[in-house]
Amino acid sequence: MPEQEKPYRVYRGGRAKGRVPLQRQTSGKQAAAAAAGNGAAPKRRRWGRRVTVSLALLLLVAAAWLLASYLSFSRGISDANARIPNPVRHQLTRQDGLLTSKPTVILVLGTDGSTAKGRESANRSDSIMLLRTDPGKHRLAYLSIPRDLRVEIPGYGTAKINAAFQAGGPTLTLKTVKALTGIGVNHVAFVDFDRFKELIDAVGGVDVTVPRAILSNRFDCPYATDARCNAWEGWRFAKGKQHMDGRRALVYSRIRENRLDLSETDLDRARRQQQVIQATADKLTSVSSAVKLPFMGGDVVKPLATDLTAGQVLQLGWAYFRAGSKTALHCRLGGEPGTVGGESVIFGSEDNVAAISMFLGRSAPLPPAKGLPYAPGCVVGDRKL
Repeated sequence: MPEQEKPYRVYRGGRAKGRVPLQRQTSGKQAAAAAAGNGAAPKRRRWGRRVTVSLALLLLVAAAWLLASYLSFSRGISDANARIPNPVRHQLTRQDGLLTSKPTVILVLGTDGSTAKGRESANRSDSIMLLRTDPGKHRLAYLSIPRDLRVEIPGYGTAKINAAFQAGGPTLTLKTVKALTGIGVNHVAFVDFDRFKELIDAVGGVDVTVPRAILSNRFDCPYATDARCNAWEGWRFAKGKQHMDGRRALVYSRIRENRLDLSETDLDRARRQQQVIQATADKLTSVSSAVKLPFMGGDVVKPLATDLTAGQVLQLGWAYFRAGSKTALHCRLGGEPGTVGGESVIFGSEDNVAAISMFLGRSAPLPPAKGLPYAPGCVVGDRKL
């Protein structure tokens, strides 16, 4: 058979003597690539384990931090709950469901019992405000009640509404507010303004935008000697955004007379109190405060007496965070200024009924009538009330 017709291939030169090799020989480049490939997989596995362990540790630290924060805050809230008298609890309107899903009305009462010189016997409600959550509209509504508003105090006759606290404490104040507004109150929060500055200092101060320059009347003199106090003109606040510590924020919220703008009234004072409360809420719901919560959880609620549980306070904080300040509804009651027995008072206006309806979301908000400094009404966002 000719060679080209053979059905098999003939290998010329044969093979080297010895055993048949079990592995095919590779070039230097192929060997280097194989070595690199064999080392990459274990390296990737090591990095994967490190990432997994790091994430697990991070989650563990975060969980421990959250638990420590909640326990610290919860202990403080338990003390605040114990400061609420039982007669107050009996007057509250029961509410089922979460604060984040159902409208809730909270009476926020600031008291001016103070250790400051000249005001040791003061025991009136310095600030009276209703706070309403409106989850459907992601909105918070504030209703300020002027402390000089002349109202019927149950069992005591007609007087300024702030006298209710001195006559019967928070229980009588709650009764009076309910009788005046016709609104069922679900929860209460009473704030000792003399200690409110401690809360503000605990969160590192607050930022407040002052709408116009202020030179106050002379109260709570910061100096120790009479000579310096007599030469002192009063508290000054420049126009614009300012960072305030607890003492300065408290002074700002208490100013009743601006000697640089004599058109201001006690209702401007109520607006300043709303500003400070809102600024404090902004700071409490900030990331910086959340990081420090395990160390200051008890200090945050020291000035507070409330029936709200720790869980409900956190729900309120979430409602506040979702609502924001641009959609907030700021309302006030008002009327006509006058005097009774030489004492300045505000005689309630029939328009207060309309302002309450706006606060409850039953009618569109309307600002106070122009030219009437004590007129009731509501505004949205950061507009001047």
